[in-house]
Amino acid sequence: MSLNSSQIKQIENVLKNSLRNKFKNYQPEPASMPFHTRLLGKDRLALYSFIHSLNTNFGTTIFEPVGLVLAKQKFKHAWSQHIAGNKISSESQKKIQSVIDGLSTAEITPDKHKEIEEIRKVCQKGIMINIKPTRIDLMVQTNDDELFLFDIKTAKPNAGGFKEFKRTLLEWVAVIFASNPVAKINSLIAIPYNPYEPEKYNRWTMRGMLDLKNELKVADEFWNFLGDKDTYEDLLNCFQRVGIELREEIDIHFKRFNK
Repeated sequence: MSLNSSQIKQIENVLKNSLRNKFKNYQPEPASMPFHTRLLGKDRLALYSFIHSLNTNFGTTIFEPVGLVLAKQKFKHAWSQHIAGNKISSESQKKIQSVIDGLSTAEITPDKHKEIEEIRKVCQKGIMINIKPTRIDLMVQTNDDELFLFDIKTAKPNAGGFKEFKRTLLEWVAVIFASNPVAKINSLIAIPYNPYEPEKYNRWTMRGMLDLKNELKVADEFWNFLGDKDTYEDLLNCFQRVGIELREEIDIHFKRFNK
């Protein structure tokens, strides 16, 4: 087991508190579905609606705080919803657009190390522009001050959004370089679980835009990076234990919709 007793307790408390807060504040949308209701029952429709709502903020309410618990144990520093900075050089912006354009037309292939070094060269050239970059979902700093910045996405992100995902990853690099041009930075997309298991994650839609080796971590790659080699399986066990513990509480909550 890679998780210690303190981490297990913290993670399971995150899950319990997240679900209970959701129960307390959630109300199904007032949509009339007479056929579905008579066929399946109000409680099952309410549960379905609840799960759909939970999925929309699973990242911020569960994955981010769980990741933070893991990272604080392993890394020198860890932050969630971190702001990388608020300035970027005009030459960095030009370089990022050049990379995006080249990838979009397949004139170049993704090479994150090369892209980072190209941005580093121009990170303080031109004029400094005020921007509001996307918040970093999870950021960790190693003992030798190397930074890893994660954008946590859903298990099946929209393929059409990868261009903007790439831009976000490169902007984080440029913004940090604007104040610290010698920083060691890695910016990545994190996919918390593989919906295709036991098959491998379908990465082909990302291949033209992301450097799959250096910009993507899926399921156990992500969680074991934040923790240890068995962290992913330990996490699944935490979720299972909490689910069993709260099962009766969940059933009682949704039965009230039948009244």
